[in-house]
Amino acid sequence: MSAVNWISRGVSIWRPGFEKPSAGAAREAGKPRASATAVAPQPPAARTTRERLQATLRRGQEALSPRVLRRTLAELQAIVDPRVSEVEGGRRAMAFAQWYRTASAEERRDAWLLASEQFGPDAKKVQSAREHFEAAQGTPEEGAAEIRMRRAMVSPRTRLLQRFAAFPEGMRFLVDLRAELLPHLKADKRLLALDAELEALFSTWFDVAFLELRRLSWDSPASLLEKLIKYEAVHDIRSWSDLKNRLDSDRRCYGFFHPKLDGEPLIFVEVALTDEVSDSIPPLLDEAAAAADHGKATTAIFYSISNTQAGLRGVSFGDSLIKRVVETLKAELPKLKTFATLSPIPGLRGWLAKNAPAESLVKWEKPLELGPKSPERQELLAWTARYLGKELQDGKPVDPVARFHLGNGARVERINWAGDPSPKGLKQSYGLMVNYLYDLKRLDKHRTLLSQGEIPMASGIQDLYR
Repeated sequence: MSAVNWISRGVSIWRPGFEKPSAGAAREAGKPRASATAVAPQPPAARTTRERLQATLRRGQEALSPRVLRRTLAELQAIVDPRVSEVEGGRRAMAFAQWYRTASAEERRDAWLLASEQFGPDAKKVQSAREHFEAAQGTPEEGAAEIRMRRAMVSPRTRLLQRFAAFPEGMRFLVDLRAELLPHLKADKRLLALDAELEALFSTWFDVAFLELRRLSWDSPASLLEKLIKYEAVHDIRSWSDLKNRLDSDRRCYGFFHPKLDGEPLIFVEVALTDEVSDSIPPLLDEAAAAADHGKATTAIFYSISNTQAGLRGVSFGDSLIKRVVETLKAELPKLKTFATLSPIPGLRGWLAKNAPAESLVKWEKPLELGPKSPERQELLAWTARYLGKELQDGKPVDPVARFHLGNGARVERINWAGDPSPKGLKQSYGLMVNYLYDLKRLDKHRTLLSQGEIPMASGIQDLYR
């Protein structure tokens, strides 16, 4: 019987509800219920997989019985058996992945726990290697001791995940697995080791050196264009005509692709070619507007950057995408001199709710009705300038979009009133948007300032909150 069939059969037999209750449990079932005022007993602490593997019966909400859990562990161990070839290991991993795809959420969670708790480094080997390394400091054996310690720190979990990545759809399987795993980390710290291992491997497997930059156009395959509509995270694409407008002659769209996830961009950026720094998103999204002469454009506006794979959280390639796009645009259009963004301020309203006066929040509820010289408008701009130009947490800007662009060496250039008057824009930032300027000659200087706790910004931003 194949591994997939055995696991599926075992799970169906030992699924919660199928185990016969003990005589004691049957007697308890006949007792009257406790009164409503009685204190409910606290549920027992979740057992580790080590405890469950040594047990006889399943407890509480555990998905797999100890017997099936032991067999599942054996199947995972067989994948990393050093006696089998890479091809056979990949075949076994693919068979397990087939079972996983049909498993319930609870059964998948048990698989995560096994991978996280049962495939860690050998603690004794790690301790011995560390002691040897410390003793070898300053001696000719230091290099060899370091190699020994590095090898001791490599967990069988690494090998397990590498085997899963070996079969044709294995990379897609692992990225989707992590996307499903991430929401559970806060509630179950036992899964952190598996997540950290996946993130570390993805950082290597999805290094920008292995990514291909492609331009996406209206002539791209329909399946790819559908993905742009699906994954656009900043300004929703409302229709095919909306998408066509974003891919017109005065626009550019680029994405990073990986050979193991071919046909699906990992991240993409939308660019408008203009003759000035844009201060409002509606004109850029106006389907009725005529296309500008891109040959005369002097400015490239990055107005949307979207990650597409939740499972690659923590793997950074957005900064490399912008650099590669800038190089590509400069080669195609030598007249381009200015590179800037028109960006949302997603964290602004939540931050103001915690820091600004309550009476001011009431006055800002209808920002589009505030006149250019109204004190309420000036106050909101001042608070926004403070948020973008002064507020740091752990040495980094508190706003996630600011953190991304400023970390890449941009500076806060200009705050735009009613830049995004859409319901979404009003909800997250009272309709305000911001330009981040990429001054190619000062990127390193700006990064240095940020590392010293100073946010790079234009003088106009400073004037707003002084």
